[in-house]
Amino acid sequence: MATGRPRRYATAAPAAALEAQEAPTGWPTGAGISALDTNLLARFYVDDPSDPEAQHQRPVARRVLLESPALFVPLTVVLEFEWVMRGCYEQPPAAFCAAIDHLLGLPHVTVEHWQQVHDALAQHRQGLDFADALHLALSAHCARLLTFDDRRFARRAQRLQLAPAVQLAGEVFPAD
Repeated sequence: MATGRPRRYATAAPAAALEAQEAPTGWPTGAGISALDTNLLARFYVDDPSDPEAQHQRPVARRVLLESPALFVPLTVVLEFEWVMRGCYEQPPAAFCAAIDHLLGLPHVTVEHWQQVHDALAQHRQGLDFADALHLALSAHCARLLTFDDRRFARRAQRLQLAPAVQLAGEVFPAD
């Protein structure tokens, strides 16, 4: 469980709110809030001196993250940011976790599904792939999560005794 200041972060958006193009209750709204794309997080958290474009964009990203009155980070951006950190910048899981911990601590930043992101970080630190950990955290209300990924997901989740149970789909629903 996160500690520190009270959180005012977003949860799942009701379908009616999505159809009306309005923010769900509890989500920050208004002209003063800006949503962030993954590339702003990458430029803010990763120093890439070999990329001239990054050298130009990093100061702008710093101003956006440090000077904006209110920012919103969609869940999809968090997931893509992990992939960028791991795949493009070859950063270890600890660097991604530290960046997201920092982001969650910024008082003017709202991270969609912040509690599930926080929970997924804890499981990621224990060796679970971040995407799998996020799938699991977002499925906490379910009896089980079905997968075909035996070694990388099901076995690790079982070893860590995570809930809901991660089960192989073929064992639960065998082929005829």
